[in-house]
Amino acid sequence: MTGFIGDWHALAVLFVAGVIPNQIWRMLGLWFGGGLDEGSEVLVWVRAVATAILAGVIAQIVVQPPGALASVPDALRYGAVVAGFIVFILTRRSIFAGVVTGELVMLAGKAWLG
Repeated sequence: MTGFIGDWHALAVLFVAGVIPNQIWRMLGLWFGGGLDEGSEVLVWVRAVATAILAGVIAQIVVQPPGALASVPDALRYGAVVAGFIVFILTRRSIFAGVVTGELVMLAGKAWLG
């Protein structure tokens, strides 16, 4: 079993340090936000902030790519962003669809280029 999942100590640390603190905030968010209207100004603001953070992270990765992404040509990185943005607009602002499309274009382009 150790060969399949690796070092179980590392997985336990990952669970304690990553999952548990995250779940506390999710549960508090469900508890506090359960009665809010989806169109309320607070949730519109939260959605806007989350979208801005995601856009900032994507911009930083595209402009200054880390690690193996640095070997991907600039045109492919920017093309993936454009494709993701077009799908984002066409799917009535679905962040999930835009991000998945950008990732698929990036993977397909990298596979095609070799």
